[in-house]
Amino acid sequence: MKRRRSADNRKTFQALALISQLGITMIVSIGMASALGIWLDRKLGTSWITVVMFVLGTAAGIQSAWRLIRKIYDGEERQDKERDLSGEDHRSTEKER
Repeated sequence: MKRRRSADNRKTFQALALISQLGITMIVSIGMASALGIWLDRKLGTSWITVVMFVLGTAAGIQSAWRLIRKIYDGEERQDKERDLSGEDHRSTEKER
């Protein structure tokens, strides 16, 4: 019973860490690109570069978030396959009965 509770807690903390990391990734990507756009607009005397950089920063943030999610998802799939091959799932369900 205790083992199951610690596994549930671990998954909860991993989910919270993932959500935090995704948020930070998006904020940093958009913020850095926008800051660069503002700086370039001031340097060059234009007013449209900030908008373009904001869009590029958003695209970069989405791409980074997607890569992170895929990396985590692929790792979980690999662990599930390894568990299935080793028969751990069958043993754990037998213990719970």
